[in-house]
Amino acid sequence: MKRESLAIAMLAGWLAAAGCADDTDVPPGATASPSGLTDPSGTFDHDELEAINKLSPEGEFLPADPTNAVADDPGAARLGQFLYFDTRLSGDGEQSCATCHRPDHGFADPRQLSEAMGTTARHAPTLLNAAFNRWYFWDGRTDSLWAQAIEPLEAPNEQGTTRLDIAHLVAGDAELRAAYEAVFGALPDLSDPDRFPASGRPVPGSPDHPHARAWASMSAEDQRTVDRILTNVTKAIAAYEMQLVSLDAPFDRYVEGLRDGDAEKLSALDEQQKEGLKLFVGRAGCTKCHAGPLMTNFEFHNLGFEPRGWLVPDDLGRWDAVPEVKADPFNAAGAFSDAPDGERARELRFLAQQPENEGQFKTPTLRNVALTPPYMHGGHFETLEEVVRFYAELDESPVLVGHRDETLVELDLSDEEVDALVAFFETLTGAPLPDALTRPPNGPRQPSGH
Repeated sequence: MKRESLAIAMLAGWLAAAGCADDTDVPPGATASPSGLTDPSGTFDHDELEAINKLSPEGEFLPADPTNAVADDPGAARLGQFLYFDTRLSGDGEQSCATCHRPDHGFADPRQLSEAMGTTARHAPTLLNAAFNRWYFWDGRTDSLWAQAIEPLEAPNEQGTTRLDIAHLVAGDAELRAAYEAVFGALPDLSDPDRFPASGRPVPGSPDHPHARAWASMSAEDQRTVDRILTNVTKAIAAYEMQLVSLDAPFDRYVEGLRDGDAEKLSALDEQQKEGLKLFVGRAGCTKCHAGPLMTNFEFHNLGFEPRGWLVPDDLGRWDAVPEVKADPFNAAGAFSDAPDGERARELRFLAQQPENEGQFKTPTLRNVALTPPYMHGGHFETLEEVVRFYAELDESPVLVGHRDETLVELDLSDEEVDALVAFFETLTGAPLPDALTRPPNGPRQPSGH
């Protein structure tokens, strides 16, 4: 299927689901909605069925990124998958993207903070369905999947390499070079060490750092050449990550049953899970933020947590990220974007730092949430039960950065209702990815005939 924008795909799914149910055709005790969902058990009322319908649109929809011209290129995805697991893209030869985004843990990290060449400042979230995001990192400081990949490659506490190291690796390894050139065209000659030092990168605020001095010694044209290689590498990694889509969950089969009346599909959720779903779209108010088929509004909120000893205090989150993404040379409007005048670039022009941004972090998707503890931007909670109880009780006494989101109110939830919500979240785990996507491929080049 051709990749479409999320908004268009969601609209198409909702329109396809629309059927204007006739109340006279609804069996006694059942309930129905104008969008064509019929609940034979009568568990859900008209409004709840409408809300459920929006959480699971009909038909397949896939992420798109016009800023990445090779997002759908199988050769780029194969190269990117190889690089995702390649520890040579690290300063010590031991770290890779998979170090923190582990395939065996829903492409997230089971630790509160990741341990690579150092310790990260925040929890590493899932990459499953990350291609649908509008903003990346917990604070949204980049606006594409490929731009997101740049920072951890060069961050000293993550993979700790440099863009010059990466360029020389690709140019000097015969297999990598062939795979790269098959997608992006011929590499330039990087053999002159005076023009292209072995290691180097920009180091803002530290002009005397050896990496910064090496980078500053280069001409602007040669810097641009290396930046182009770097972004091609991360666009290939993003092409792989675009394939990490997992949406077909028991919840979706249940919604299909509400649409077509199939008894087997309607059995995909048990009574406790249906009770949790009813709370989710109703009294618990979860869809205020966890809306749509990805169960996120893609926005940022301040939840007002108490400090955690393992986290940096006074983390301003979105407040710091807004000017950062606007100034990023690799953003959607920049010279390395393949759609510098596109929709994502236009969003940047209207993005402005607001006082309420202080202490805000991104609303995560709830898809596959049971696979990826711990939770929140700092790994604040080890279990989904702890998360639900936090929202229900709001009993932390925060030393606030900014102010707690006003949409948050205490909920009067019983223990049984907490358990029901957790049980519902467990129905959002999608079908496993093909095994071939969860491990390094045999080589970086797409085999002939594929």
